Amino acid sequence: MEATINKPARQATMLGHPVGLFVLFFTEMWERFSYYGMRAILLLFLIDNVRGGMGLTEAEGAAIYGIYTASVYLLSVPGGWIADNILGQRKSIWYGGLVIMLGHIILAIPSGPGLFYSGLCVVALGTGLLKPNISSIVGELYPEGGARKDAAFSIFYMGINTGSLLGISIVGYLGQKVGWHYGFGAAAVAMALGMITFRTLGQRYLGDYGNYVAQESETPEKASGGKRSLLVFLAVMVVILAGLQLTGVLDLTTAQGLAQAMGTIISLVALGGFAYILLAGGLDAVEKKRVIVLFVFFLASAVYWAGNEQQGSSLQIFADRYTDLNLFGWQMPSSWFQNLNPAFILIFSPVLAALWVFLANRKINYSVPAKFATSLVLLGLAYVVMIIASKLALTGTRTSPLYLTMTYLFFTLGELFLSPVGLSAFSKLSPKRYTSQLMGLWFVGSSLGNLIAGLFAGGFDEENVQQMPTMFQSVAFFSLGAGILMLLFVKPLKKWMGGID
Repeated sequence: MEATINKPARQATMLGHPVGLFVLFFTEMWERFSYYGMRAILLLFLIDNVRGGMGLTEAEGAAIYGIYTASVYLLSVPGGWIADNILGQRKSIWYGGLVIMLGHIILAIPSGPGLFYSGLCVVALGTGLLKPNISSIVGELYPEGGARKDAAFSIFYMGINTGSLLGISIVGYLGQKVGWHYGFGAAAVAMALGMITFRTLGQRYLGDYGNYVAQESETPEKASGGKRSLLVFLAVMVVILAGLQLTGVLDLTTAQGLAQAMGTIISLVALGGFAYILLAGGLDAVEKKRVIVLFVFFLASAVYWAGNEQQGSSLQIFADRYTDLNLFGWQMPSSWFQNLNPAFILIFSPVLAALWVFLANRKINYSVPAKFATSLVLLGLAYVVMIIASKLALTGTRTSPLYLTMTYLFFTLGELFLSPVGLSAFSKLSPKRYTSQLMGLWFVGSSLGNLIAGLFAGGFDEENVQQMPTMFQSVAFFSLGAGILMLLFVKPLKKWMGGID
């Protein structure tokens, strides 16, 4: 049986929403400060050989960048399972935040590669435990669903991007202008502020939300079968990776090979996770159709994030090497271009949140599948701009900042059509007993996209500069094609959602 969720004793509201939403807003804001701030300088630190960086090649640095950013989201799957079955979301957020803070402290210590990579692993583990569960609690605050819930996720998304804006500005400046490890240290301070916020205000305004743990009574036979399924899945992954290594398809002794192997792992985890829930999750026919819809949304998100997350990889390199950074006689940090994404989100999030409510009040249905299709088309248009910019860069002149600005504007609008809407859809369509696990699988789409973005940036070395337009063209055409394909399936997907939108 599922536990009954007690509402917080004090039903305070702010701007028409539970105060608990804003507790989660500020907790996520500081966590995203630490993540996006550190991510803004990570690739630059890895390829820097002048100011105390790692001195790696573009291909090696981009592969490690991709492995790290992909791991952060991939670990949301076990993080969701731990919350659903052992700790509950609230405890998972608390322990995850403490682990993230420890990881950033490790990164702030000037050291060799071993300790630095250990710090990255610790941050990834903590983020996997925190990330899916804080989004799940936002969904719990709005059991009625509807446009108000979509608006809540848009507000929550503003918290994410406020943290991103602050993190990129402060960590980017400290890292590029003062010292890399000062930037990493600032990320640790931000995570500490997030934990203080969550600890002091969470109990007062969240009540028992996020304390749910599945209480399924399993027979010994069922428990044994679940363990056997997991062991079989792990054995299949090992066999596949070993086969790819032995046949020379992958070389697991290199960073690029490890990144490609991780792409195989991520794909298997996603397919295995959805297949297990569909085939062995005890779902009825309506729930199965909704999970299939979520799988389609997962695929669309992977395509989208493969383009969006190049802001920390290929677009960062383009900003650093091919864009005019002169700002009234001062050379601004190239990482600050990444601030355009959260800045545009903060500007347009309230506009789109109000638009969804406006349309719903007038019975105009802009369905979730249609929003996803729109996001992919906007992403494609963003990279059409980059095709033009990269052709200009080949002439040897630094390009105007307006090109990157327009690119960020297009794919930021696309993000607002996909990310907060997707978070809301996964919280509404997921069967209750699999909420955090499916939220974790939603973030696996981001994981796969991040990995692809990292591998893509590996081609951005001086020897391959002539290929820039072709590389950006491939992203533009693939995104536009995926968006058009998604439009063709809007009606059947909407039908399978079973009246939830």
